[in-house]
Amino acid sequence: MRLLKIAMLAAMLMPLISHATLGGAPSTNSSSPMMLRATPQSSAASSTGAARSTTIAPHSMRESRDANGVTIREYVLPSNVVFAVTWEGPIRPDMTALLGSYFPNFVAAGESRARGTGPLNEGNGDFRIESAGRLGHFFGMAYLPRLMPANVRPGDLK
Repeated sequence: MRLLKIAMLAAMLMPLISHATLGGAPSTNSSSPMMLRATPQSSAASSTGAARSTTIAPHSMRESRDANGVTIREYVLPSNVVFAVTWEGPIRPDMTALLGSYFPNFVAAGESRARGTGPLNEGNGDFRIESAGRLGHFFGMAYLPRLMPANVRPGDLK
C-alpha cells in the first residue's frame, strides 16, 4: 500500500518537472541534468564563418530526456516561443504538460477516430499532431503551423 502511495505521488509531481509547453516559453531550468543540448538550427547558414556570424537562425532546438527515458525536442523561435515539440521513447510523455493549452485539441483529435486503428495524424490550421508507436517505442510531433518559420517543413522536425 505504501508503494502505491509513493507511485501516485510521483505521478502527480512528474508534470512539475516537465518541459516547455507548445506555444509557450521553452524550459528554463538549464541547470537540470535532463537538459542535453540547445543548438541553433538554420538552413540558410553557409559554410563560411562570416556568413554564420551574420545569419540569424530561424529557430533553435533544445533536447532533453525525462526520468522515463523519453527524448523531447523543443523547437523555439527567436521570440522565445515553442512552435513544435517532438518525442520518442518507451512511453508517451505527459501530454497534458507537453501540449499545455492545446491538450483539448489532442483529446478531440483522439476522440474523432476509433481506438487502436493506427497512428494519430490530425489537426487543423492552428494545431497539428502526429503520434504513433507500439509497446516500448512511441514517437510523435505536435506543431503550430501559423508559427512555423517559412523555410521549415514538418518533415524537418526530427
